[in-house]
Amino acid sequence: MPGRILVVDDDPTICELIQEVLRSVEIESLSATHGGMALTHLAKEKFDAIFLDVHMPSPDGIEITRKIRSGGLNHSTPIMVITGEDDRTLLGRAFEAGANFFLYKPIDRHDILRLVRATQDSIEQERRRFRRVKVRLNVSIESGSVRMKGSTLDLSIGGMFVQSSGAFPKGSAVQVGLEMKPDPPLLLSARVLRVSGDDCMGLQFENLGVQQSKKLQEYLLPLILAKSD
Repeated sequence: MPGRILVVDDDPTICELIQEVLRSVEIESLSATHGGMALTHLAKEKFDAIFLDVHMPSPDGIEITRKIRSGGLNHSTPIMVITGEDDRTLLGRAFEAGANFFLYKPIDRHDILRLVRATQDSIEQERRRFRRVKVRLNVSIESGSVRMKGSTLDLSIGGMFVQSSGAFPKGSAVQVGLEMKPDPPLLLSARVLRVSGDDCMGLQFENLGVQQSKKLQEYLLPLILAKSD
């Protein structure tokens, strides 16, 4: 299923304006009118792009941008910061936090669509990165002195969903050994993003090296393309 865009602004009319423009070009979106609501959505769902107002009650747009870039499902999702000020200091802080583009108020339809077009390459890259493939591979998962064995239920370049002999708590940092025979197990660092029942975990890979990313991509890309045909 295609992803969607998150629109965050404490002014509901701004949210509706941006969503209406996105609907006109058949792009699905979800809105949030305060920072807490936005962070809840961001923790649960991978978005294609984010429109984010700077001036909101805490957490404001810059705080949210920092949280997004610190890790999680949307750590590399394109962020378009919404602002009504031509303030170089503010722009610098937003860029430093991890913003990609700016949308100035009063908001214009053509500006919104121009920004969406500008992020298309990033969006498509993110969709491919997080596209899951149902595949069964043996896996070992370690945290501290505890080691569990299991198998993948689905796999992407960004992470995996596994069924194992148990489950580590959400937020745990783990080491993963992924068996992609005939090669030796691929060793990866990951973090537990969600736990389902007593024996299933959603893991996000962290700090992948070039060779690790290449191995995953070489394995997954033929499966992804086969599903697209």
